[in-house]
Amino acid sequence: MEWIDPAPGAPGATLRLARDWLDARAAATLMETLRGGLPWEVHHVRLFGRELPSPRLSCWIGDADAVYRYSGSRFVPHPWTPALAGLRARLQEELGAPFNSVLANLYRSGADSMGWHSDDEPELGPRPLIASLSLGATRRFLLRRRDDASTRIALELEPGSLLLMEGQTQRHWKHALPRTARPLGPRINLTFRQVDPRLRG
Repeated sequence: MEWIDPAPGAPGATLRLARDWLDARAAATLMETLRGGLPWEVHHVRLFGRELPSPRLSCWIGDADAVYRYSGSRFVPHPWTPALAGLRARLQEELGAPFNSVLANLYRSGADSMGWHSDDEPELGPRPLIASLSLGATRRFLLRRRDDASTRIALELEPGSLLLMEGQTQRHWKHALPRTARPLGPRINLTFRQVDPRLRG
C-alpha cells in the first residue's frame, strides 16, 4: 500500500490517497456485506427552508454518544457491526487517530449523488480528519475552493481506495459526488470521523 498526495500544491488542502487500502476481493466482499446488512434509510436535508429527501441511502453508525447534527436533523447512531468495527480498529492503528462514528452512504446508481458541502460541523472540531473508503462502482469525486469555485480537484475513486481529508481542508474546500448519466452499478462510501458533542455549544 502506498500513500500519495492526489493534488500536490492545492492551497489549503491536505489530502492523502491509498488506492489499494483494501484489495479487490476484500472490497467486493465488504460491499456485499454492507449493502445487505445495514439498516439503510433516506435521510432528509433542509434546503431553502424545505425538507427534501437525500438522493441516496444512508446509515449513521457509531458509539452511543456520537450523536450528530446535520442540515437541521439529529442523527442517533446505530451500533457498530463486526465489519465496520474491524475497519475502525485498522484505521485507528494505522493512522494513530480515534474514530467514534462512520457515515455510510449507498449510491444506488449514477443518478444518486451528494451536493457541495464541507464536513465542518462544530462537533467535528477545527481540524477534522475524515477517512473516506470507497466500495463498488468507481465514481468521480470533486473538490473546489470555497473562495474560488474555479479552483477544482477531480479524483476517480476506485473500490478499495481510502482518501484522507485532514488539516484545514474542510475550512477551505467543499466536496461533492455529482450525478452521472453513465450506466453505473451501486457504490458505498464510508466516512469515518470523530464526533465530540461537547463542541456543539
